Amino acid sequence: MNADVAAPARRAHTNTIENVPRAAVAVALLTAGILVLVRQVVSRPMVLADRFFPGSGWVEIAGLTAYAVFLVHAMASPAGARRWRPRIWRFFSIAFFAQLLLGIVGVERCLMTGVLHLPIPALIAAGPAFRGHSFFMVFLFLATVALVGPSWCSHLCYFGAWDDTAARTRAKPLPLPAWTRLLRPAILGLVILTALGFRYYGVTGGAAALAAGGFGIGGVVVMVFASRKSGAMVHCLAWCPIGFAASAGGKLNPFRIAFNDGCTTCGACTLSCRYDALNPLHIARRKLGFNCTLCGDCLSACPHSALEMRFPGLRPGAARTLYLVIIIALHASFVGLARI
Repeated sequence: MNADVAAPARRAHTNTIENVPRAAVAVALLTAGILVLVRQVVSRPMVLADRFFPGSGWVEIAGLTAYAVFLVHAMASPAGARRWRPRIWRFFSIAFFAQLLLGIVGVERCLMTGVLHLPIPALIAAGPAFRGHSFFMVFLFLATVALVGPSWCSHLCYFGAWDDTAARTRAKPLPLPAWTRLLRPAILGLVILTALGFRYYGVTGGAAALAAGGFGIGGVVVMVFASRKSGAMVHCLAWCPIGFAASAGGKLNPFRIAFNDGCTTCGACTLSCRYDALNPLHIARRKLGFNCTLCGDCLSACPHSALEMRFPGLRPGAARTLYLVIIIALHASFVGLARI
């Protein structure tokens, strides 16, 4: 085997988990640790099973831990992760909205507080600005950004899974116009200013909820018409203000996907990226775009293994192992704590 062939062959393994059994143990401990901590510290029953059958939360925790271990095995390779990430993301969204619907029809134990809150990502910022309190979702969002960067937008957002599904109706994504990059920061500012204005002028909660609902419906319209047509996640890239906050805040996180010296500028990665973070200009510069959410689809799409996960002080395989353990544990925990 000549050197030109051998180098990509060696690099093909750099993103694969190096020790799956060890990673499985780590994800089991982290998943169980998060859920047990929440169960024991919070006075209100947070694990859903406990709300219906007191004490059965331990069974749910055991099941979610086993689920996390399964995902480590299923997603150990980048190709496996590319298959399973959209599936488990949709599963989380279904669990989230199923509990919302049950809460709406009267099964109030499916709601975290027994009080209905609109499940619109923009309200993570707008809700506290309007109410002046209730910062739980802000802290949760910031904690995920601190741990896994912008991955909220490719693994954990209950709304983003819809946009991903809509975009995948087109096999290959189209590039988005440059001006769309200005929309999310502008919308973020507008959403917060509107919420503060509502609070200042004493707008009722009902009227504010109607405005928020209209914004959420607008996002669904963007998914149905723009994301399906372009194959790119237009809602997440141009409409959702929390998506911009995740992308900006994620730059402070050390996890990165980066080019190595194997890139041939073939463009295969461009066809896999639904976040418009690997257009020809990004490839020419050998740097992923601002919108990268660490989804990892490009890792398996590149035929030359020219993209790899990075974390300071770690080899690419170890970096991806650490990332996968954290993101899977968060996903499994979010499934167990998915109520509104």
